[in-house]
Amino acid sequence: MVRIQFAIDLHYELNFPGADFVFNIHAAQTDSQHIVSERLLVSQPVPTTIQADPATHARFLRLTAAPGPLHVSYQALVDIDHHLGNPDLIEETPVARLPLSALSYIYPSRYCQSDRLAVLAMSEFGHLPKGYRRVEAIRNWVNQHVAFRSNTSSSTTSALDTVTDRVGVCRDFAHLMIAICRALSIPARFTTGIDYGADPALGPTDFHAYVEVFLGGRWYLFDPSGTAIPMGFVRLGTGRDAADVSYATIFGSVSSPPPMISVTALSEPGQPWEIPHHRPEAISTDASVAPL
Repeated sequence: MVRIQFAIDLHYELNFPGADFVFNIHAAQTDSQHIVSERLLVSQPVPTTIQADPATHARFLRLTAAPGPLHVSYQALVDIDHHLGNPDLIEETPVARLPLSALSYIYPSRYCQSDRLAVLAMSEFGHLPKGYRRVEAIRNWVNQHVAFRSNTSSSTTSALDTVTDRVGVCRDFAHLMIAICRALSIPARFTTGIDYGADPALGPTDFHAYVEVFLGGRWYLFDPSGTAIPMGFVRLGTGRDAADVSYATIFGSVSSPPPMISVTALSEPGQPWEIPHHRPEAISTDASVAPL
């Protein structure tokens, strides 16, 4: 188990007549991720609504803000109890036995054009034995064939762009891995979170994008960018690709600096909390789902 404390600060300057916001900055409440405490502060005295997606457990903050400055601050203390599996024993689930909740994650999506990457996927991975190790090979291939470099992609960069340019940031690594998995009929989804343990040389702490793949009745974590430690991921949002899980979707004219994020892993004598570290086991933070 790990205990993670984090804080997110967002600042906006709104033009007339104001703007509507949908934020995805709250920690998801799952069977494995428990929110010990949390606090939300909104600088403007406006009504706020928090709604949870029953399928992904993502929570969305909605508000309408008036012209002028807006400051949104969210802090949380989260306990994460990971499920650890033996990678050599985890099998792929045939499409005919996939639960309904996993079906949407085998189709192409806006940023993950799996139908355009079928030839690449089959030539590189079609001959490998099916299971966790094949997905691990996809993760390693993406990590080795794409260079991590800040400010090298945009909000329109897709998996096809990344496989051509061979450079990107965490969301680009995630999109490419997801597209290759789906091209092999392996359900894969895009997940955003806060990550503890990223190399400070990469710059200030930011939101992180990683991949969850449905194998053996569970969603297992993969970090194709290789920049973080999966044990240190705090899940915020889950979707088909980045279009589903932006930390802030804004309807109106605003300007803003980059988000300010801090994260700390806690440890205390006599407590079961570990400092996140790389592990050889397969890691999941979701409950098991029975196949059909």
